[in-house]
Amino acid sequence: QVQLVESGGGLVQAGGSLRLSCAASGRTFSSYVMGWFRQAPGKEREFVAVISRSGDSTYYADSVKGRFTISRDNAKNTVYLQMNSLKPEDTAVYYCAARLSYSDKYYTQTWEYSYWGQGTQVTVAS
Repeated sequence: QVQLVESGGGLVQAGGSLRLSCAASGRTFSSYVMGWFRQAPGKEREFVAVISRSGDSTYYADSVKGRFTISRDNAKNTVYLQMNSLKPEDTAVYYCAARLSYSDKYYTQTWEYSYWGQGTQVTVAS
C-alpha cells in the first residue's frame, strides 16, 4: 500500500507558475505509474498527466500540453507537476494518484488508479 501527500498549491496570477509535489510512502515507488488529476468545482475529476515508472515516458491532456511538465525522483519517492503559463481555467484541486503496474501503459482514467492523495488547491486569478 502507498500513501500520497500533495503540496505546493496556492494562489497565483494568470501567466504565473507553480510546482506541485507528491510524496509517497513505501519502498516500491518505482513500481508505480503516477498520475496527476484535477477537479474544478461542479466538474468531474479529469486527467492531467501521467509518468512511467522509470520517468522516461510522459503523456499529457491536450489542455495542459506544452505548459505543464510531470517528473519524478524515485530516490525521493516524489512526483512533481511543474505548471507554467497558468490560466484561470486551471483553477482546481489537484490530486496525485498511483497505480502498481508491470507495464508503462498511459493510464488516464480515475478508476485505473488505486491510491490517491488528499489534494492541493490551485487558484489562478485573472
